[in-house]
Amino acid sequence: MQQIITAKLKLTTKPGEHRLLRQTQLAYRDALNYVSEWSFTNNKVSSETKLHQGTYRSVRQSFGLPSQLACSVIRQVSANYKGLWTKFLKNINHRKAGYTKKRFKGLDKPPKYISPTVTYVYGHDYGFKTCQLVSIMTLRGRIILPYQGYARHIALIQNGARCGEARLWYDRRRKQYYLLVSLELEVPEPMPEVQKDVVGVDVGMRYFATTSKLTGESQFYSGKAAKAKADHFARLQKRLRHKGTRSATKRLIAMSGRERRFKLQANHTIAKAIVQAHPRSLIGMEDLTGIRDDKPRRKHRRRGKKLLPTTRRQRRANSHTSRWAFAELQQMIAYKSALSCSSLAVRVDADYTSKACPMCGVIDKKNRPGNGLLFICQNSDCCYRLHTGRPYILHADLVGARNIAMRTLCTRHTWVQTGVLSVRPESRGSNVSNSETKAARLKRYAELRWSSDANPHV
Repeated sequence: MQQIITAKLKLTTKPGEHRLLRQTQLAYRDALNYVSEWSFTNNKVSSETKLHQGTYRSVRQSFGLPSQLACSVIRQVSANYKGLWTKFLKNINHRKAGYTKKRFKGLDKPPKYISPTVTYVYGHDYGFKTCQLVSIMTLRGRIILPYQGYARHIALIQNGARCGEARLWYDRRRKQYYLLVSLELEVPEPMPEVQKDVVGVDVGMRYFATTSKLTGESQFYSGKAAKAKADHFARLQKRLRHKGTRSATKRLIAMSGRERRFKLQANHTIAKAIVQAHPRSLIGMEDLTGIRDDKPRRKHRRRGKKLLPTTRRQRRANSHTSRWAFAELQQMIAYKSALSCSSLAVRVDADYTSKACPMCGVIDKKNRPGNGLLFICQNSDCCYRLHTGRPYILHADLVGARNIAMRTLCTRHTWVQTGVLSVRPESRGSNVSNSETKAARLKRYAELRWSSDANPHV
């Protein structure tokens, strides 16, 4: 099984080499904007063949790029326009379905490239040599530079790891060049005998991650401090955007990079802690693909027959949810567990994980009063209520983690019986077979029950 990671290599350059790399970056960015303008004026064409026929000679002559870099420019613009056309068609379907009233404006003007990052192809534009040296293509041919980096990444490169595309990135604050290389690693194929434990991971804003094992062991990863800092970044960015001066714009760019690194570090820390705390485990996570397109965003809330505007608290909660990178956190858990060679991450359906009672399986929106922190089962025939005489009350995020753990256990049982592991449910869409398969899975999930014997304190 293949796993792709990114190695960040620090390049050591002399003043002349530094200027040459900068010239290459700026020429590459100008070529991207030229090809983008040409595509926009020619009916927003996204075909790589047509772009190559119309712009290749001009890119070589006007910007002095080598042949392979010119091809990389055309390929990058083509991929960008294809993505924009996909979003455009998706927006049409969503407007017809009533999910949104906004029109997609990504094709109203040509995409403008600001970052001067250069994309290199391994074996054509760059290559590694002995003694920690790398050969990089520039406007005046190749230059050979020494590099430094994480010892494990350097060992993988020197031992012949398969290299993919690389990006030449410039850190303006440190005035330092980095080469970001994608490495394809071979990890052992997952086996049911290796992953003995089952863990469910629920993501949210009060707690960025909540884990639960079938034995009842749980762990909360608080997001209070990180959320407060993210709010601080948002307030400062709002003031700078309102000010609008040149210095404010420069400060806004620097602050956006700081915010991105802060969120990346927080997600890395949580993902590493989860994987290290659950070795030899099958880690289940919610499949959040297309979660924001399932239903339209409401600007009003309903009270009886009246429509009232959303409250400030609701808008703030929606803002928090949309700002944090939950998909990035799940990706980090997935690749870190795969690299550990003892754990494996899978995706399960996210439907009703916070509304279904783990003890009786009843799904009810009222189980979360006011969408608060507590889950209170409203079913009078709940087995827990009949046994103890009181309703099943638990932290809502922990209930979600337990439901995910039980669904992950179903995935493991199917894996053992059929020998086929599905790491992700079928893609969301209008396919009837996928809808029927998902309905069958949800029906099976409704029959699951959390065993109180595993955790007598609940």
